[in-house]
Amino acid sequence: MARPGFLLSPWPWRAVAYLLTGVLAGLAVLVSLVTLVAVGGVLAIVLVGLPLLAVTALAGVPVAAVERRRLRLIDRDPAHGSHAEPAEPGLWCWFTTRLREQPTWRELGYTLLFAGLLWPAEALVVTVALLFPVSMVATPLLLATVGGGEETKVLKQWTVTDWPTAFGVAVLGVLLLAVGAYVLAVTAGARAELTRLLIAPRDAGLGEKVVELARSRVRLVDAFEAERRRIERDLHDGAQQRLVALTMTLGLARLDAPPGPLADQLAKAHDEAGRALAELRELVHGIHPKVLADYGLGAAVADAADRSAVPVDVDLDLPGRLPQAVESAAYFVVCEALANVAKHSGATRAAVSGGHAEGRLVLRVHDDGHGGADVERGSGLTGLADRVSVLDGRLSLSSPPGGPTLLRVEIPCEWTEAA
Repeated sequence: MARPGFLLSPWPWRAVAYLLTGVLAGLAVLVSLVTLVAVGGVLAIVLVGLPLLAVTALAGVPVAAVERRRLRLIDRDPAHGSHAEPAEPGLWCWFTTRLREQPTWRELGYTLLFAGLLWPAEALVVTVALLFPVSMVATPLLLATVGGGEETKVLKQWTVTDWPTAFGVAVLGVLLLAVGAYVLAVTAGARAELTRLLIAPRDAGLGEKVVELARSRVRLVDAFEAERRRIERDLHDGAQQRLVALTMTLGLARLDAPPGPLADQLAKAHDEAGRALAELRELVHGIHPKVLADYGLGAAVADAADRSAVPVDVDLDLPGRLPQAVESAAYFVVCEALANVAKHSGATRAAVSGGHAEGRLVLRVHDDGHGGADVERGSGLTGLADRVSVLDGRLSLSSPPGGPTLLRVEIPCEWTEAA
């Protein structure tokens, strides 16, 4: 509206179209609601009208759909509904789903407001801002035709008997028409914003996208964990078994070889194969430890504590199995935290505690080191936070200078099976 060419643009006409169609639609909605309620109330005596009264509760659904389409006249942003999809196909499931959700009742409230108040207000604005100025502009034409060149009425109030006055009224009507265009545009914009607020919020589509992103994130996590387990299984059953066979073959050849340079080379090859097998076993264990897959998070954390360079006390209350993605993420967070304790904290002792309560897995990693850990100074803690956030979890760190350091992890989850 602030642009100089607003009056020559299509927007005033679009505002007029939006308000005029609102008047017509509101009148039709009012007649339909009165008819449904009246017929349903009369026939309710013989129970036939009860379905009609029930349908009246859903009257806002088609009205809201039409209103979202009408918004295109005045608003460039597409309007979306916020209804949920029925869990099962069928008319009854659709009906009960609509009755249980909040948008249905919000749309019904909008429909009642539309039928009782909004369309009369729109009709009043269109009459004052459009029809009155148009009738003033048409004064010379009315004087020449209906009035026979002698007299005519302006807005049914003032009599015009000469041509100069008639043309003066027409010029005034043009000026009022220009002002009315802005009035119509403001009214249409306010009306559209009210409609969006009640039945077509701008973030409705965003909410659907957020839900879909959350679902896709869960699918990606599951796919990642499945791929991790596949790699671990292939390494364990393929490359590791071949290295074991190679080590045994080199050992037998070393025993059969006579003393000399050949025996020395076989001994070196046997030792290298043994070291390669040990490194491969560590790699397989790091990808997805077998103890985690077979016995769960508690046993895997206890195993990690036994292998830690710093003595670790473990106190976990986990009487069952959690989802695989949660166990995997929690295990690697604990392993990375214990590795950081051994490398950077200077601690003499650490502790891992926690359990499952109120639908959340809570883990705490505590050490008596010198503290001063900072997320901003390294990517390790950021990576742990990212791993936890993928599962809608939360990681918090308390590490004042001088210690101690406490890492707390919370991940929402439920039991999958008993221990």
